[in-house]
Amino acid sequence: MSDKKKDDISQEIEEKQPKGIGRRSFLKGSATAAFGLAASGLASGLGFPGIVRADKGKGPIKIGVLHSLSGTMAISEVSLRDVVLMAVEEINAKGGVLGRKLEPVVVDPASNWDLFAEKAKELLLKEKVAVTFGCWTSVSRKSVLPVYEKNNGLLFYPVQYEGEECSRNVFYTGAAVNQQAVPAVEYLMSKDGGEYKKFYLLGTDYVYPRTTNKILRAMLLAKGVPEKNIKEEYTPFHHQDYQTIVQKVKAFSRGGGACVISTINGDSNVPFYKEFANQGLTSGDVPIMAFSVAEDELRGMDTSALVGHLAAWNYYQSVKTPQNKKFVANFKAYCEKNKLPGGKDRVTDDPIEAAYFGVYLWKQAVEKAKTTDVDAVRKAAYGQEFLAPGGKVKLDERNHHTHKPVLIGEILKNGQFDVIWKSKGLVKPEPWSEYTSPDKGCDWVDHQGTFKKA
Repeated sequence: MSDKKKDDISQEIEEKQPKGIGRRSFLKGSATAAFGLAASGLASGLGFPGIVRADKGKGPIKIGVLHSLSGTMAISEVSLRDVVLMAVEEINAKGGVLGRKLEPVVVDPASNWDLFAEKAKELLLKEKVAVTFGCWTSVSRKSVLPVYEKNNGLLFYPVQYEGEECSRNVFYTGAAVNQQAVPAVEYLMSKDGGEYKKFYLLGTDYVYPRTTNKILRAMLLAKGVPEKNIKEEYTPFHHQDYQTIVQKVKAFSRGGGACVISTINGDSNVPFYKEFANQGLTSGDVPIMAFSVAEDELRGMDTSALVGHLAAWNYYQSVKTPQNKKFVANFKAYCEKNKLPGGKDRVTDDPIEAAYFGVYLWKQAVEKAKTTDVDAVRKAAYGQEFLAPGGKVKLDERNHHTHKPVLIGEILKNGQFDVIWKSKGLVKPEPWSEYTSPDKGCDWVDHQGTFKKA
């Protein structure tokens, strides 16, 4: 055996399932609730040579589903697994892809970033999936990125993120910073948004919040906001005690004109909003603009004290289109039929929609390429359009990101959002921000990914 082939052979991985932390009661047992969950056991033997996914056109097409079904991120990620499986069921009912049924292989990386990489290896090297739909946090995506790039796998990533990435092996169906965070803060600075002049940037301590806030800080300074009017603070995953931080927000907001920009992720949102209300702060005093709180998180919270706070996304369940009405009804029915936690009371939200239409964009690319070969599918995906539940979306012709509308919503008492601002048409994604990297671009047609602008 050659040295190269030896290097390509994955070593056997010892199963290390971390204990789930911060898991919500309604999620208990959810790791086995959905139909057809493939056994994820890292059984003896990831000892497979470097990936070979020859498309022989026979048998089912395996696809990977890589979302946390336990741990602090299960509050958000379980629903992404559910909607991917719903899309698979829909596609299979209509004959599959290229006349072949899709076979989902579901694994649980359990909100453990190292385990994400191990599970990604399992999907690619052992299961030989044609594509993976997965990840939520940027740290989980960064963990699996080398695995997909080394083995030429394909990952569809469905969540808003901080940009500054241009991978050949990832399609980003969530928003870049210029499609969520930047327009949200610009709205708050506008007359319609309240002309806020003081910004408390509060987030979970990892890649997405820190990089997003680096961009927002640069933008605020460029627009004339003084340094003293910008406060920045981070808490660890699963942080529960926000008493001191909310006291700081109250002090920072004295004199008026202050808002909170929240990039808090996962189950820490529950104690943060609760403490905010406990200390008597309301959306009228200090509005919170959130980038990681959507309908799915709100369904497990007491929303009475959250009324009037804001979020920026590219889709809401309340969007009024014929296809969204059908999508919402289908998702509720799917959850009820499969006896998933929440059943018919489940909701849809932005990452759920992005996970859903990502499956269809991949399907369309495969059908155009007439093969599941990763390189052929990648090229066929450029420029693909799809009538998603919230409206038309389009994969960019060059940069692997998605053209989407931007919506700002106000939280209602029933846990839904009233859309109070919408962009004019689709917003082109910019992986590299004009505020921090004006000299960089992302192009996989005329350049090899990230390039330096002339």
